[in-house]
Amino acid sequence: MPDENHDTFLARSLRRTQENLRRTGPAAMAGYTLLGAIIMLGGIGYAVDAWRDTSPWFLLAGLLLGVVVGFAELAKVIWRK
Repeated sequence: MPDENHDTFLARSLRRTQENLRRTGPAAMAGYTLLGAIIMLGGIGYAVDAWRDTSPWFLLAGLLLGVVVGFAELAKVIWRK
């Protein structure tokens, strides 16, 4: 009898965990997109600054553009619901 209760509890726990992961997937993806956009566009700006031997204006523009793109993706996920 204790094994049945344990199996039932374990099965319920796994189903709830799966459901939580399924629901949080889009939000996690938007967070990764935000971080990736900032890093990628900031890196491109840094590379252009290094290539052209300029002050960090391209780096700052890349970081700002990364934030805008990342938050736009985050907003799409939030307002889709």
